[in-house]
Amino acid sequence: MEEKQESKRRKTLERELEWVRMAPKARQAKSKARLSAYEKLQNEDVKQKEERLEIFIPNGPRLGTNVIEAVNVTKSYGDKILYENLNFKLPPAGIVGVIGPNGAGKTTLFRLIMGYDKPDSGEFKVGETVKIAYIDQQHKTIDPNKTVYQTIAENSDFIRLGNREVNARGYVSRFNFSGADQEKLCGILSGGERNRLHLALTLKEQANVLLLDEPTNDVDVNTIRALEEGLENFSGCAVVVSHDRWFLDRICTHILAFEGDSKVYFFEGTFSEYEENKKMRLGNLEPKRFRYKKLVE
Repeated sequence: MEEKQESKRRKTLERELEWVRMAPKARQAKSKARLSAYEKLQNEDVKQKEERLEIFIPNGPRLGTNVIEAVNVTKSYGDKILYENLNFKLPPAGIVGVIGPNGAGKTTLFRLIMGYDKPDSGEFKVGETVKIAYIDQQHKTIDPNKTVYQTIAENSDFIRLGNREVNARGYVSRFNFSGADQEKLCGILSGGERNRLHLALTLKEQANVLLLDEPTNDVDVNTIRALEEGLENFSGCAVVVSHDRWFLDRICTHILAFEGDSKVYFFEGTFSEYEENKKMRLGNLEPKRFRYKKLVE
């Protein structure tokens, strides 16, 4: 519909220009200017579409109904209990937003799922079909002496994504690394650039479960928008830790909320729906300092 309207408008302007060729020069110049302005807008539109960042998240193996389940998990840190008798089951095709203040235990949750840390009691059951890709905040796997292109492409001109091969330079540029930026050393990248680099690395793994720890930190609006669209088209399960409530509200099907006093609440719905549910359960509480239960030996 929009294309037809643009075509009609262009033809109208072209007819007007043809008509005023016999008119005074001032009117002819005015019509030419209008047509030139329209063509400029049209070219800018095309340019924006070409420059729009796209993040393609390749789907991994088919995910079964058993994804990851927390069964009566308790974890303490020092004399504080981060969570007690934690229970939840990840949905096979859901996007779970993990919310709570710094220090609540959100990153620890990912480390427990990955097996890097052990719970004090309980367990995490991981399904047989699960293949996890973990994007953390440390970026320890990145060699500071390699360039962005070398790190992602690994000396190959092509990168395999799913059942197809894509040009390595093109894949790197999808994450807002174009031209000279692809030759930057990883050791001098900004925080946002390192986030985009780690995102590009992890999404090559063809996982069916993504653990994303603060993926929107220090990244630009185009990258956030592209990540949203990529997650919406991803057929597996994604678990996203973020303080960006608007981002979570746009993508999440479930919320895992660290609410204080070592309690974690698992909710099916968007962030806005969770907020309404929280008010119904706990009332319209004033913000207060996050508290933990004390570990009693």
